Amino acid sequence: MTAITLRQLRYLVALADTLHFGRAAAACHVSQPSLSAQIQQLESILGTALVERTKHRVLLTPAGTDTVRRARDVLAAVGDMSQMARAAGQPLCGALRLGVIPTIGPYLLPRALPGLRRDYPTLRLYLREDLTGRLLDRLRSGDLDAAVLALPVAEPGLETVDLFEEPFLVALPQNHPLTERAAVRQSDLSGEVLLLLEDGHCFRDQALDVCRLSGAREDPGFAATSLPTLVEMVAGGLGLTLLPARAAPLLTAAGQVVLRPFAAPVPVRRVGLAWRRGSAREADLHRLAGHLAEGARACPG
Repeated sequence: MTAITLRQLRYLVALADTLHFGRAAAACHVSQPSLSAQIQQLESILGTALVERTKHRVLLTPAGTDTVRRARDVLAAVGDMSQMARAAGQPLCGALRLGVIPTIGPYLLPRALPGLRRDYPTLRLYLREDLTGRLLDRLRSGDLDAAVLALPVAEPGLETVDLFEEPFLVALPQNHPLTERAAVRQSDLSGEVLLLLEDGHCFRDQALDVCRLSGAREDPGFAATSLPTLVEMVAGGLGLTLLPARAAPLLTAAGQVVLRPFAAPVPVRRVGLAWRRGSAREADLHRLAGHLAEGARACPG
């Protein structure tokens, strides 16, 4: 039996990601006929069709879907082996692909990366900012080595380490009555309109938990794509919002929004680093976690 090659698996995964032969070929830096020929050869080896080809679209067959899932696992394992070999000589060297959610990255990384670059000058860090669900997909497929996420993560096959806990603050318009308080109780939010991030942000889910406990209600006609947008809406008097403590001072530096801490019990989020269980770079990722935790301690708030 002719052996299946890693090249064939990479081409199949690229086709599954794009569902287009031309775009898959471009992503793999080969010609479309070369990519198509390799996938046809893979189908011949396996004795089954993996792809449905029509003039207007490309679809995976059930066998193709299962093969893509297994191909991702194989490619991830091979990537881990390569990383292990490169890391054998010295710690945290070579390429490392790190994902981070957008409610953490812009506020944590500028404080953590200078020390990382100083201590590990041969490390090449590639960053991807995205929502939690897509980062988890990329972790599973091997496209990322690790990701900074809000914990807990309900995902089998991952290891996590805590980096820090972060309290929530209440962001208020300047003329809001709650600005007179030194600290806001969760019950003070009863009946208030809370502005939240759009679906897909884990910080939205955490804020919704506070809504349910406090009796606040979400504005159903508004969902922001970012924390800065939330702050602008609060400054315009459209409602209140919650902000993570490390991001809040940077977002509200102009003074248009008043920040207040919560009285006990203070709602918090746990932030951690996640990677695939059994990763060859586990020791490196623990070192990375130490630098990220140190950076978090340097953040205001």
